[in-house]
Amino acid sequence: MDKDNRDDFTFAKLSDLKLPVTFRISQLEGSRPQPSVSDVLENPELRFHGAQSSTLSDLYVSCQLLADNKPLTIPFRTSFKAFKNNYTWNEWITLPIRYCDLPLGSQITFTVWDIGGPRTAVPVGGSTFRMFGKKWTLRRGKHRLLLWAGQEADGSMQTKTPSKLGVRDEMGRLEKAGKLVKKYERGDLPKSDWLDNMAFRKMEEIHAAETEKSDNMYLYIDLPRFDFPVIFSESEAQNQATIPFAPPVAVQTPVPPVLPSSFATDQHLWAILDPEIARENPVEDKHRRLVRSHRSSPYDRELKPNAKIRDELGEILNYAPSQPLNSEEKDLIWKFRFYLARDKRGLTKFLKSVTWRDPSEVKQAVEELLPMWTEVDTDDALELLGPGTVDSRVRTFAVRQLTRADDEELLLYLLQLVQALKFESAASEQRSSRSTTSAISHDDSGLTDFLIARGVQNHTLGNRLYWYLIVEVELESESEDRAVAKMYGRVAFKFLNKILESENGSERRELMRRQGILVETLAKRAKELRTSKDPRPKKIEKLRSFINDSKNGLVNIPPLPLPLNARIEITGINAEKSSVFKSNLFPFLLYFQCSDGSEYPVMFKDGDDMRQDQLVLQLFTLMDQLLRKENLDLKLIPYDVLATGPLQGMVQFIPSKTIAAIISENGTLLNYLRANNPDEGSVGTYGVEPSVIDTFVRSCAGYCVMTYLLGVGDRHLDNLLLTPDGHFFHVDFGYILGRDPKPFPPPVKVCKEMVDGMGGAQSTHYARFKSFCFTAFTILRKSANLILNLVALMVDANIPDIKHRDVHEQIQEKFRLDLTEEEAIKHFEALLNETSYFTVVLDRIHDLAQYWRS
Repeated sequence: MDKDNRDDFTFAKLSDLKLPVTFRISQLEGSRPQPSVSDVLENPELRFHGAQSSTLSDLYVSCQLLADNKPLTIPFRTSFKAFKNNYTWNEWITLPIRYCDLPLGSQITFTVWDIGGPRTAVPVGGSTFRMFGKKWTLRRGKHRLLLWAGQEADGSMQTKTPSKLGVRDEMGRLEKAGKLVKKYERGDLPKSDWLDNMAFRKMEEIHAAETEKSDNMYLYIDLPRFDFPVIFSESEAQNQATIPFAPPVAVQTPVPPVLPSSFATDQHLWAILDPEIARENPVEDKHRRLVRSHRSSPYDRELKPNAKIRDELGEILNYAPSQPLNSEEKDLIWKFRFYLARDKRGLTKFLKSVTWRDPSEVKQAVEELLPMWTEVDTDDALELLGPGTVDSRVRTFAVRQLTRADDEELLLYLLQLVQALKFESAASEQRSSRSTTSAISHDDSGLTDFLIARGVQNHTLGNRLYWYLIVEVELESESEDRAVAKMYGRVAFKFLNKILESENGSERRELMRRQGILVETLAKRAKELRTSKDPRPKKIEKLRSFINDSKNGLVNIPPLPLPLNARIEITGINAEKSSVFKSNLFPFLLYFQCSDGSEYPVMFKDGDDMRQDQLVLQLFTLMDQLLRKENLDLKLIPYDVLATGPLQGMVQFIPSKTIAAIISENGTLLNYLRANNPDEGSVGTYGVEPSVIDTFVRSCAGYCVMTYLLGVGDRHLDNLLLTPDGHFFHVDFGYILGRDPKPFPPPVKVCKEMVDGMGGAQSTHYARFKSFCFTAFTILRKSANLILNLVALMVDANIPDIKHRDVHEQIQEKFRLDLTEEEAIKHFEALLNETSYFTVVLDRIHDLAQYWRS
């Protein structure tokens, strides 16, 4: 090494060493203690030990790589060898792991074994060898390992069989000299032939003498020698160029596999801790203030984009609600903010571009631009009511946009608006904690008063609002968040007081009290029957006698709006028709008698969280409305669902049969439809009334698309139902957003029985089915933001499949907003053609389970 470069230090990184871990087990030295005659007399089995034989016994060595008390490989052992004069193996072991994959705490256990009798082995001694030294360097060259007599090597972090001890003897001095020998062999030390020969001869003499008199045993191993020290380093997430000052080790290494770019850059896989990430970058902040200098405001008012910038703005405005804007996009939006004020799609993106810690920006955005902005659509108004919007003036603007919605439309979003009250509460709590000089307003946005006013005005809307609030009070009371429970309690109390102040208010309040009593009575009985050991027929008998008992007030009920649907006025329950379903929770089937003489069947379930089903059916209802607005009637029947408590609820019952039951009784769906709606003259519809086949085809297409978009899982022939007049629909939504207990579920749920019911995959009806699917998918893609925002508002609702999950990403990938309309249709068609052979097998298993439940 040159004198000028003697201070340089060259090394290689472990992450660049792609070779498998190899080492050589060389030889065993030292004397083995032999058992005395008295020991053999006490334990005759010692006669069979290899140590008792006159020749060298057949020893072998086992080794295993471990780290952090966990094995990284299976144990390896040396091959059989007949020894003559000494125990020398000289055998190379290659482990199935690369050096670059080794943890810092890696260590290899070595245990020497001897014959201990027929089919048994006993440890001669063991030793644990650490792969890395104190300075995080990979060990290399020859090593002498102390064997702990009679013990198997201990691979724990605090090992009891270390390969080295602190005692320094002549052998230890030789070992230290051995490090100099390694340097000598590498050419790092000057050579002197006459002195070198003397030193090596003396070392051999000392080694032989010490071995002869030592009571210890030592195992010698050889590790690969590299040209440079190898320093421990972990692999980078991304492939980077080789560091100039880190020459590769002097061994031929295979080319490492290249990570896919999506894998290497996926922010959900790789987390980098940056303690200063929350702090402002002074350079970027200075740049932002220069770019957004308010001296240019008069100029910005008249600023209009050219064609290229207009296309860029259009692309940004089409971003999904969850997509963040980078600094360049935010600056572009801010620059053309006055131009965008006439575009209803631009408000949410503009508010994302505002720097909320800058009082002057906040003042201009909220006090000047927000009032002059054009009216926005409902989907954007819902996004502004989410947790990301802190300023109450923006939330007030969103509430003002919702006042344009009629009661029917508001009922579609009511579930999410009740959840949005949580974010109102969070904003109001910050009023006291924030500085009074802050530019952000935390006043009341008026959402609570708006919902109460509309609930008082419309009885159906008010009934739903009441039950949503009651359930939230119960839910939050059971959780740790008492503050939210109190907030919902205050809203419910205020709502009931406003009802009392309205016309016929006391009567409405009394009706709500009676609804509560009805639900409480049914829930109590449902829990009793669910937990009882009676067979199902006995449960049915007990339910009917309970209804008929006049003390319970269920046979004759003074006119009362049904909690599930306040438009239905009930007057009692028909005990003879009521029953108990065959399932784990044994829900009730109750036939309510209505004031108009009709009957309204309802399923009442206790012991199950109905809020997920409630959300799915609400979104199905919304999607049906969106399709009907585009004049596409797919004959959907999104039935009513209402959670009346954390673990109970009501579901509208649609008289129908499961596909499994129809196949069992009728053979095919066509036979079932033909039996209920015969038309011998209709050849093109296989002897079934044409309108019934049309209903079946349309409803199959509708549910096919809707269940795909919401990622509904766990589909089998017992939760796919068909009415006698051809309406197909799904029930039981315990798995959504891609979760599914079945392996490899198809993304689009179309079973063979459905296709056969249309006349097969080559029929004209199946072609119409596909056409309806494509049309529905295209229409619903246009309202993707609305659906995304509704689901996002439910993230804090503690619904199992939505809690702690990136719901935006789960649903957004189904819409494929990155594709054109034509490409999206081709994508959906490809999914439609996928099937899963697991479905048939798992459906049979489910049939057996249902049979034994009955």
